[in-house]
Amino acid sequence: MMETIKNFFYLEGAYLIMGVIILLITLYVTTRPFMSAQAPKKGLSIVALFLVLFIGAHYWVTTSRIAAVKNAFNAGKPVLCESRMLRKMAQSIEIRKDTAAHWRIEGDNFVSPHYTRPFHLARCIVK
Repeated sequence: MMETIKNFFYLEGAYLIMGVIILLITLYVTTRPFMSAQAPKKGLSIVALFLVLFIGAHYWVTTSRIAAVKNAFNAGKPVLCESRMLRKMAQSIEIRKDTAAHWRIEGDNFVSPHYTRPFHLARCIVK
């Protein structure tokens, strides 16, 4: 359970911060003198509901993709991952379980002794 919460904050942290900023902007706008007395309650409720739905949906899609990538990798299928090291050449790298690079999964990362940086599974897709 604690690992799931940690994973949620890791994957959705930036969106949670943006959501708080959006709620603060909503609060500011709905408390202006030209707004009705019920505007802050209605505005914050509606915006918070949308944020919860969209952030929750993004987390569900991301964790589903992570599970699909893990299953494909374990089945020996190729996986494409975003390469942040090689921006000028290849923008993605193909990862397979049975290659000479000796890829393995540690937590939610692909690691290899031939690469200095790990590749997070959330930034990968099944080819």
